[in-house]
Amino acid sequence: MSTIESVLNETRLFEPPASFQAQAHLRRDDYFRLVAESNKDYGGYWGRLARDLLIWHKPFTQTLDESNAPFYKWFADGTLNASYNCLDRHVTTIPNRTAIIFEADDGTVTRVSYQQLYERVCQFANGLRKLGIRKGDRVLVYLPMSIEAVVAMQACARIGAIHSVVFGGFSAKSVNERIADAGARLVITADGQWRGGKQIALKPAVDEALAMGGCASVEAVVVYRRTGASGLAWNDKLDIWWHDLVTGLPHDCPAEPVEAEHPLFILYTSGSTGKPKGVQHSTGGYLLGAVTSMKWTFDVKDSDVFWCTADVGWVTGHTYVAYGPLACGATQVMFEGVPTYPSASRFWEMIQRHKVTIFYTAPTAIRSLIKLGADLPKQFDLSSLRLLGSVGEPINPEAWMWYYTHVGGSRCPVVDTWWQTETGSHMIAPMPGATSLKPGSCTFPLPGIQAAIVDETGHDVEWGKGGFLVIKKPWPAMIRTIWGDPDRFRKSYYPDDLGGRLYLAGDGANRDLDGYFWIMGRIDDVLNVSGHRLGTMEIESALVANPHVAEAAVVGRPDDMTGEAVCAFVVLKQARPEGAQAEKIARELRDWVAKEIGPIAKPKDIRFGENLPKTRSGKIMRRLLRSIAKDEDITQDTSTLENPAILDQLKQVN
Repeated sequence: MSTIESVLNETRLFEPPASFQAQAHLRRDDYFRLVAESNKDYGGYWGRLARDLLIWHKPFTQTLDESNAPFYKWFADGTLNASYNCLDRHVTTIPNRTAIIFEADDGTVTRVSYQQLYERVCQFANGLRKLGIRKGDRVLVYLPMSIEAVVAMQACARIGAIHSVVFGGFSAKSVNERIADAGARLVITADGQWRGGKQIALKPAVDEALAMGGCASVEAVVVYRRTGASGLAWNDKLDIWWHDLVTGLPHDCPAEPVEAEHPLFILYTSGSTGKPKGVQHSTGGYLLGAVTSMKWTFDVKDSDVFWCTADVGWVTGHTYVAYGPLACGATQVMFEGVPTYPSASRFWEMIQRHKVTIFYTAPTAIRSLIKLGADLPKQFDLSSLRLLGSVGEPINPEAWMWYYTHVGGSRCPVVDTWWQTETGSHMIAPMPGATSLKPGSCTFPLPGIQAAIVDETGHDVEWGKGGFLVIKKPWPAMIRTIWGDPDRFRKSYYPDDLGGRLYLAGDGANRDLDGYFWIMGRIDDVLNVSGHRLGTMEIESALVANPHVAEAAVVGRPDDMTGEAVCAFVVLKQARPEGAQAEKIARELRDWVAKEIGPIAKPKDIRFGENLPKTRSGKIMRRLLRSIAKDEDITQDTSTLENPAILDQLKQVN
């Protein structure tokens, strides 16, 4: 295999401020000490962390069981409870500390303490038991961003039920498929949700999903009254209001100890084709990943106000909203709505209002906020911030620099985190008190994570070359299997081509000569142009570095001359150009890419849109873009698109 060529050349380096290093949980010496400990005694290292950071009902005696690789087990003979680790442990020490500051779509703020959250979780857990839900039962959660969403997840964990959260923007068909695949006994939903000032129905989608068939396992639907929507269809034999369910129930509910390997949740990966792919996570190992990364990557302290903007429907909202912050006793902000309502300054207003200290969001959100008002952050007091984070996709260097300079005031380290639904928690990310930062690089693996870059036969490639990103050893927070489909798990993540022992992340990556990791995009987003294998992310970064470009997405399309041609979809910081103006700007951008990277990377097609096709969570739907680039009819489900109208714009070639 010719290795994937790395064409991004980033030389800027930013040291963590001395004041940050002085107070950090993890300093440079600590980082290298932990890496050395994990290299010397891998099992002993993770075992020590599990004993130090989690509360066990029954201590484990075996750390890692590799006897049935790649179906690894961690701490298998120990028992614990995730909700106990998130709530009970704090109720005796910090009962009055604010656990969640919830800001609704209309700006209404609700605060709950650890004591209040504990009581709400216990009462709802008693409600679940009243409905006959027991350990091992699957519960589908289809709720808006809300305190109730966290309560529902924690209540399931408290009694040993396995939750499967579905993002509130997904269609009835998606809900139906997930109910059927998981065999859910219960659905927890709401009448509707508020988003950008608009009321969006949820329960009608559940009704439609159940009517499609294949959902005979469902015995009840619990409905949280959020919007007060009228005219809801109601089935007295199936439906029950949340408030009616919990009325009169006790505010205490003993947490049920479960085996460390007991499934905590199933999360279906977004945008999957064919049968839904349910990623199954354990209780003990997953929770350890959440806690270690909260302490190491986010350096979280008792005094922090932590804000992860992700929806609980995604893994980021699981690990860094529903579990990680609570397990650390942190105060966090939760947000219902969109970052541009009622104005483009909503994020900055909220940081100022709640004195947020750690802010964690997606590059897509950052780029869209640059386009909507690059000068807006300076109109607000963001001095409370001490750390910034990026998640969801590689962040291009220019967006990184804007984030670092204009939001963080050139004093807040930026932790660009690489991880996946399958990995459970951060895998490669800066330790902000220990790591020198390069814009656009996720830097180095967390202590104990054995990341590497290999060729298609599983052999390491030399630094400076690109290849497949793999993890060489199992880690506690990793996916355990695909729900109901172990063969698919093995083939997808531990392919025989790589010897069946390397976890294949599905991302192309490069490790530069200083050892820094750079994510180059998904393996299926690697382009082969005239025999050169190019990562799409690097071409996108070059485009976005142009002062006129707000956002860009690059895909390939078949080409008779070069094998594959680069097709770029571009959003400008100005109005969408047409005609001669569009052709002129397209020429300028081609020349720009040729100058930044080289002529081989020049886009053959450039298409301008007012936006890019994204899910409501902000993910760019690249499969749609590939279809458009190939002039194919779009047959994929577009029901989760935030802005379906822009597809026609993007069909126009320049």
